[in-house]
Amino acid sequence: MVNCEGQLYTMEGVAAAIIMVFTMYLVMSTATTYTPGDAHISDMQLEQLGNDALLMMNTPVSLGAESPLQTLVENNNNTAAAIAFNTTFLNYVNNKTGSATDNLHYMASVSYTNMTDNNATWDYPLASNRNLTGVEHPVRVTEWVLVNKQFPGDNMKEHRAALVEVFLWRD
Repeated sequence: MVNCEGQLYTMEGVAAAIIMVFTMYLVMSTATTYTPGDAHISDMQLEQLGNDALLMMNTPVSLGAESPLQTLVENNNNTAAAIAFNTTFLNYVNNKTGSATDNLHYMASVSYTNMTDNNATWDYPLASNRNLTGVEHPVRVTEWVLVNKQFPGDNMKEHRAALVEVFLWRD
């Protein structure tokens, strides 16, 4: 009752099943591979988030008024300005819909050109909620701010541009 044709169909079915399982394995492993070309997307999103936060902080509340960021850079010689920057910046970047919050960290500094000696560029820390240790992968976010302040080491007090630079990273 059993002949050679039955064995041939069985072997053909087993070979087809092996080919289908192998094909499914290739398709599934290809679809879930994290390609190096996509690695920069999360950095771009984080950079855009930081740019938006600094831009909102540099927007005046009313016409003719100073922006909160401008006020913080002009009055940064006290800890109250650093606390205000910390609270405002973290409120903007860690805000999410729902009850969850993000866990972002930053280091902010201000850079300016010394008007007495145009070759010297000075910078000083503005605020931070954690220091860089070298393990993190930060993105750099900047915003130009027009301030009317006499900076340390400079004898001119006039309107000038200062660069607020923030290194932003996610834990």
